[in-house]
Amino acid sequence: MLLNKPKRKIKLMEICGTHTMSIAQNGIRSLLEENIELVSGPGCPVCVTPSNIIDICLELLKEPNIVIFSYGDMLRVPGSKGKRLFQHKQVKMCLSPLEALDYAKENPNKQIIFLGVGFETTTPGSAICILEAYKQNIKNFFFYSLLKRTEPALRTLLKDDPDIDGFICPGHVACILGEQGFQFLSKEYHKPGVISGFEAEDILCSINLLIDMINQDTPAIKNTYQRAVRYNGNQKALSLIHDIFEPETSLWKGLGNIEKSGLKLKDTYSQFDAKIHFQLPLPENKEPKRCQCANILTGKKKPIECPLFQKICTPQNPIGPCMVSSEGACAASFMYEERL
Repeated sequence: MLLNKPKRKIKLMEICGTHTMSIAQNGIRSLLEENIELVSGPGCPVCVTPSNIIDICLELLKEPNIVIFSYGDMLRVPGSKGKRLFQHKQVKMCLSPLEALDYAKENPNKQIIFLGVGFETTTPGSAICILEAYKQNIKNFFFYSLLKRTEPALRTLLKDDPDIDGFICPGHVACILGEQGFQFLSKEYHKPGVISGFEAEDILCSINLLIDMINQDTPAIKNTYQRAVRYNGNQKALSLIHDIFEPETSLWKGLGNIEKSGLKLKDTYSQFDAKIHFQLPLPENKEPKRCQCANILTGKKKPIECPLFQKICTPQNPIGPCMVSSEGACAASFMYEERL
């Protein structure tokens, strides 16, 4: 596929972990001209979650009747002392929060906490789980919301780095938000965006469209993933999210505290809020020494520019979450791109 030639040096950002891995796996950067810089943004929910969440969870696990459930990658993130959740016998990996809810019903003498990590893609599943817990009046199930909203993060990112010329927008998130969820990029910030699928052809087509819009100075939001994404998104899922959650200020690794970028349970469902029930402290963003995950997540540095990359930090011994996550920029680069 022949790409359009940009009239100037441009900087494009993908903001989806699946795109990050596909770009690396298919060698897409090697196909681009030197004046096209393609950087990874905050598209991995595990990567943007503050590291000391692990420390908070490990403290909770000192109570023998507490069991924590979450998705696999979150369980491998190291805390400040290097300990990981998967090493603890009271921690269980799951593919759905409903698994944690079923365990709570089967073990009424234990307190079950689900770590709800993700963007809009996984939020409807969490909302369904909370609704089921409410309907069934489950007393020993709690939800620790680490959910993030895409739009506030992108707004913060553009304030911090207005030189990003265009975005490859996440197809998974767009399935929920729709094309309308990204219109603010072109209308308010004069930045083009292309909602993309995940095959190499999808991504190359998206880059081509971005170059064309930048060359002609005609920013818009285009959708090359029409096989899955509608203009208005998934209205049932959006309605469910609105019924169960409300926005709150949330801490992002690399971006700091962002207003209305997180989601918390509404008062009707606050009985399931782990932060309230266990009086959990607000997280801080404690980075491992010399780890550059925060700069990598915001496109300021590439994985190879981190002094730990491949030397100390590897998929077998990950120091930061960008190497832990199966969709992290460092893991993708280690497996498919850079070699020291």
